[in-house]
Amino acid sequence: MSTAQQVPDILSPEFAANPYPAYRVMRESAPLIHHEATQSWIVSRYEDVERVFKDRAGQFTTENYDWQIEPVHGRTILQLSGREHAVRRALVAPAFRGAELQEKFLPVIERNSRELIDAFRHTGRADLVADYATRFPVNVIADMLGLDKADHDRFHGWYTSVIAFLGNLSGDPGVAEAGARTRVEFAEYMFPIIRERREKPGDDLLSSLCAAEVDGVRMSDEDIKAFCSLLLAAGGETTDKAIASIFANLLAHPEQLAAVREDRSLIPRAFAETLRYTPPVHMIMRQTAADVELSGGTVPAGATVTCLIGAANRDGNRYREPDRFDIFRDDLTTTTAFSAAADHLAFALGRHFCVGALLAKAEVETGVGQLLDAMPDLRPADGFEVVEQGVFTRGPRSLPVRFTPRAA
Repeated sequence: MSTAQQVPDILSPEFAANPYPAYRVMRESAPLIHHEATQSWIVSRYEDVERVFKDRAGQFTTENYDWQIEPVHGRTILQLSGREHAVRRALVAPAFRGAELQEKFLPVIERNSRELIDAFRHTGRADLVADYATRFPVNVIADMLGLDKADHDRFHGWYTSVIAFLGNLSGDPGVAEAGARTRVEFAEYMFPIIRERREKPGDDLLSSLCAAEVDGVRMSDEDIKAFCSLLLAAGGETTDKAIASIFANLLAHPEQLAAVREDRSLIPRAFAETLRYTPPVHMIMRQTAADVELSGGTVPAGATVTCLIGAANRDGNRYREPDRFDIFRDDLTTTTAFSAAADHLAFALGRHFCVGALLAKAEVETGVGQLLDAMPDLRPADGFEVVEQGVFTRGPRSLPVRFTPRAA
């Protein structure tokens, strides 16, 4: 077992500026670190993170979410296990896969993307973060739920507070208070709408959640509110950063951008490689149910384990030239990249694999395709260099681009 002093601390400015050199040191010489400030055990190798996520032996739980996410969301599906988890997942999953996603919500995705692009396609310039990525997934989720998109700024403010709370590794009391306040405000906003949909259901996801029933079990108002809160935060933040990162990576590799522009069937490859190379979520935590042997030592029972997805996805024992962005690599399987059989770790694995993975794929394929149609000669603004920000979640701070203006 290694000590945190051997590598840059995950709370340090050096780590926040660029975590990848620290990830390399961790994987090679400090694969298991006890981090005093967060009272957690940090793991960074692919084999260890994969083992934690798949958890075939029942050694890792999500009990850490009792203190990590319940204060801002309420009790969510992520905290459940066994039959209770299976039933709740069966209640929400149909909207995020298959025919319902394609027939009911793909038009919603296409419309929201087009509306955002129409606002700047004629100008010849845009910031793909501020003008598109931060707005697109939140608008889609609000539209899917049948909420008023005019409340976008409130939704964005709420999910920003939630993500800040989840990434509050230093324990800033102001961030904690803002997160707790968000839970109250979101509940006050959602409960009247949920009651209305129960009485007068519409053709939207929120109405479907109100009516869904599996094995005689239905979701309570609190269940639905907590799921919507989780959906806005997790679906907004991750897709936001994924779309920005795809373009940041492609703009840094013009030959690959040209290939995607010519062959849109490569968009899933670009997405999968971005999830591996610059994942939106860099850390996911679990809690041990018993003493567990991992690379570098033993983690005691009842301990929090911080899984570094950003480190594991660049493990040279799993991927060749892991620090190279390559949408054509043959050691990343695109056909399974958006399922529980994925070989990258950005969506987690096992029973808690991201339920919204296919929604994210649909959003990315639509959004990237429409953006390339609107900006065929897309290029970075003069002198611009990508600066990533975030530790728990991470993505480009801004992405100003130029292109030839085009009419809608």
